[in-house]
Amino acid sequence: MPVISVKVFEGELTKDQTAEIIADITEAVIPYVGEVVRANTWVLVEEVKSGSWGIGGNALGLADLRQIQQSAPPDQQPCSRRERTDNRREK
Repeated sequence: MPVISVKVFEGELTKDQTAEIIADITEAVIPYVGEVVRANTWVLVEEVKSGSWGIGGNALGLADLRQIQQSAPPDQQPCSRRERTDNRREK
């Protein structure tokens, strides 16, 4: 039974985004573990308090993440599943 853990900042994802990431990660894993274990595939989205993460010795928070996201090129910014689906149709 696969158990996949995803850590995000507290408040980073909406309820809908959390549901999307659970569904999308489950879909990504099924080709490797087989359809038979879909019902037993766990995806845990764990929220970590802002400021409780660090990279290179520097504490990071949700505000830092938002700044990184906003400074990214448009094609690298976060989007919803609907936006991803719409973009695939356009191509």
